[in-house]
Amino acid sequence: MQCHSLSVAVSGGSVTSHTGNANFNAKRKKKVAEIHQALNSDPTDVAALRRMAISEGGLLTDEIRRKVWPKLLNVNANDPPPVSGKNLRQMSKDYQQVLLDVRRSLRRFPPGMPEEQREGLQEELIDIILLILERNPQLHYYQGYHDIVVTFLLVVGERLATSLVEKLSTHHLRDFMDPTMDNTKHILNYLMPIIDQVNPELHDFMQSAEVGTIFALSWLITWFGHVLSDFRHVVRLYDFFLACHPLMPIYFAAVIVLYREQEVLDCDCDMASVHHLLSQIPQDLPYETLISRAGDLFVQFPPSELAREAAAQQQAERTAASTFKDFELASAQQRPDMVLRQRFRGLLRPEDRTEDVLTKPRTNRFVKLAVMGLTVALGAAALAVVKSALEWAPKFQLQLFP
Repeated sequence: MQCHSLSVAVSGGSVTSHTGNANFNAKRKKKVAEIHQALNSDPTDVAALRRMAISEGGLLTDEIRRKVWPKLLNVNANDPPPVSGKNLRQMSKDYQQVLLDVRRSLRRFPPGMPEEQREGLQEELIDIILLILERNPQLHYYQGYHDIVVTFLLVVGERLATSLVEKLSTHHLRDFMDPTMDNTKHILNYLMPIIDQVNPELHDFMQSAEVGTIFALSWLITWFGHVLSDFRHVVRLYDFFLACHPLMPIYFAAVIVLYREQEVLDCDCDMASVHHLLSQIPQDLPYETLISRAGDLFVQFPPSELAREAAAQQQAERTAASTFKDFELASAQQRPDMVLRQRFRGLLRPEDRTEDVLTKPRTNRFVKLAVMGLTVALGAAALAVVKSALEWAPKFQLQLFP
């Protein structure tokens, strides 16, 4: 026994490893307890759940996600799932395309899953998609939608996935489900202004290469589900995106490009080379670091400040940013951008809290704290108008389930 103690004491690595594991387990246990406390509050503390989903590690387990994701989307998990008495496979104009996409989705299912189980889940995946489209004729199917739906199916099961994805489709994903890609292109147009704010050199290089933003299309419309091979990373990002503004995926896309700055600058400055590099997303990204960075960039450079550049080609009539206003007023707990702002301010030293720590070199901008609260409730057509954060009022703080 004494020899064992001595060997541990001498081996600093072992002590560090054991201490690190103990700290990790303690932090994890504390977070689980905080999540359950928020869930058991009356009314449910959705603001705390947002913080838990955004902060390091996200919601930790699929068991917790099954409880928290409905709260983040203001869906009552006890309500019966939507049903249809129609034979949607015969009636739906989208059936053949959905069938093709689902058949090609083998890699989205866990390796080693029995074939019979996977085939059953694929049938459920088809049924969910067709039902949501039938119930919402204003929505148009797009290739990549199934990548989002399968993530929910694998985490929460068919019954709850139908309700959650239907809510998501009429809010966060609404722009992607228009008859045309105009609104999707509008969202992609935010990518370069974000990069320009942080790294003008990288922005100018990409502009010179005329690479555009199409390399990020599949990232955006599948919430990275199509391009990441590790399911753990996918659901971690879904935790983050569900707790945040609908435009957060484009901020995350921007931080990936910024993270790969040197690789991009080492490329030949032509469209083919840069597009090829950026299209191949690394699987070993430092996800927690990038999530934190995306949240910070959203706070520093909210959509309201970037909209003028992003809207150079078009002004969307009704986008996810505008429908999100109705969604927020319905769930009306704490605004997700407020969660990010509070965390961001906590990272700054008191003397730095009015300075823009990620300012691009050619400017000397200041963080405009007075307009940061603007981002969620404004529609795309109004995003270019700088309004006071005082327009946010506590009267909108309603209970989740009246």
